Amino acid sequence: MADNEIQIENPINFSDSALQELKRLQSEQTDPSQFLRIGVKGGGCSGLTYVLAFDKKDDKDVVYDISGVMCIIKPSHLVYLDNMVINWEGGLNSRGFTFENPNATANCGCGSSFAV
Repeated sequence: MADNEIQIENPINFSDSALQELKRLQSEQTDPSQFLRIGVKGGGCSGLTYVLAFDKKDDKDVVYDISGVMCIIKPSHLVYLDNMVINWEGGLNSRGFTFENPNATANCGCGSSFAV
């Protein structure tokens, strides 16, 4: 695959509310070299936590255009993220991104940590 090639099949999806919020956040980015990084890292009460932040692409990242949001994901993270849906909750009692992950065998109460 060429270094600048964008993958057509997307491993994750955004709800309509998440897509709207991500596009809003993306429009506020001042550095055009930044992509939305979706990934995982060790930590949290269940063992792994989600990564959702704007970041620069590195050599190991694959670029995805997910409903108009340019995303980067490391291929090694796909085993944890495949078929996940990212939602946005904008209410007073619950505000932020939530993750519906079919690969998770356990989730913590806060929803940002999981186990496989």
